[in-house]
Amino acid sequence: MEKTLALLCVSLICLSLSVSPVDAYGRRQLRFKPNGRFKVLQVSDMHYGFGKETQCSNVTPEESPYCSDLNTTSFIQRTIASEKPDLIVFSGDNVNGMCESGDAAKTMNMAFAPAIEAKIPWVAILGNHDQESDMTRETMMKHIVKMPYTLAEVNPFGSWLYPIDGFGNYNLQIQGPFGSPLFFKSLLNLYMLDGGDYVKLDGFAFNYDWVKSSQVNWYEHASKWLEMEYKKWPFPQNSTAPGLVYVHIPVPEFKRFNTNSYGVIGVRQESTCSPPINSGLFTKLVERGEVKGVFSGHDHVNDFCATLNGVNLCYAGGSGYHGYGLTGWARRVRVVEAQLEKTKYGTWGAVDKITTWKRLDDKNHSLIDTQLLWSKNTTLDPNYRFKCNMIKQH
Repeated sequence: MEKTLALLCVSLICLSLSVSPVDAYGRRQLRFKPNGRFKVLQVSDMHYGFGKETQCSNVTPEESPYCSDLNTTSFIQRTIASEKPDLIVFSGDNVNGMCESGDAAKTMNMAFAPAIEAKIPWVAILGNHDQESDMTRETMMKHIVKMPYTLAEVNPFGSWLYPIDGFGNYNLQIQGPFGSPLFFKSLLNLYMLDGGDYVKLDGFAFNYDWVKSSQVNWYEHASKWLEMEYKKWPFPQNSTAPGLVYVHIPVPEFKRFNTNSYGVIGVRQESTCSPPINSGLFTKLVERGEVKGVFSGHDHVNDFCATLNGVNLCYAGGSGYHGYGLTGWARRVRVVEAQLEKTKYGTWGAVDKITTWKRLDDKNHSLIDTQLLWSKNTTLDPNYRFKCNMIKQH
């Protein structure tokens, strides 16, 4: 039996070495590194403007004369050099909007330049301000998907047949490393969702939009299909691969937590500006059971992580100097890293744990609030239910 398994592993390794690094659509495939790790850098709320001519918000009087969008660029470049991420997620309000710029394409080119210059795969979703210029949300995403090194999509394949609300809903599959028996399986699934901008319905005055039912349905179908693939031969897995969700505007469940709430790591320094309607996204994530974290921006001076029903709700904190902040509170980004387990045969297996931390744009480029988000050994509190043992159960 062991000889047969070893022969199969060798055959798969040889096959993996011959596999193209791009998929059928010409996009670069994402894989865990040979050390069994995959690192995602989340950059939220850059609010990029005109580059060096843009003034900064909420900085000290000493910093103000010398501060511009270039400080945001420098911070991202600095973080890329330190963290060496495998993927960068720009999670909305990448462009300042607010009718400030008449050339959103030029602004986006400057905003995403650090990822492109570093030749690192990157994706973007939109926030509530991005389209407040000379481009619609659709044309912005169509511009983004044509930029170098991006893996972003306007919308998932088949959306022309099964319409989905918004622009920038798509899934990324992180496959096993070369040499692993699981090199052809997605071991970590990332879901990008367009949270919209503002409610268009009558009766909602200046309220933020919500993830629509068509998007929730798309997530559910994609999640079930990925689970089916994960459990298929060869090397079928018994569970589901963990998933992460990125959406700019936080779901209403973020409101439940404060800095002093049990288990919260990080701070709340402003109210959660979430939609007035709870569209059931979080409920669906809990029902499916695969997503271990929802990562948002929007509220620049919140950066906490908290756990609810087995799902981590995490803010990134604001990264951009043109967007609002707090004087003396450093701009920041969030890093998430998944680590694979070693099997008894010495090869990389499924995801063993997911951790996160934040990087600050301070003098020491501080790394703070390292925490374990999830591990294979994580167990939820038992569900104690009333049961009448005297009555026969059907």
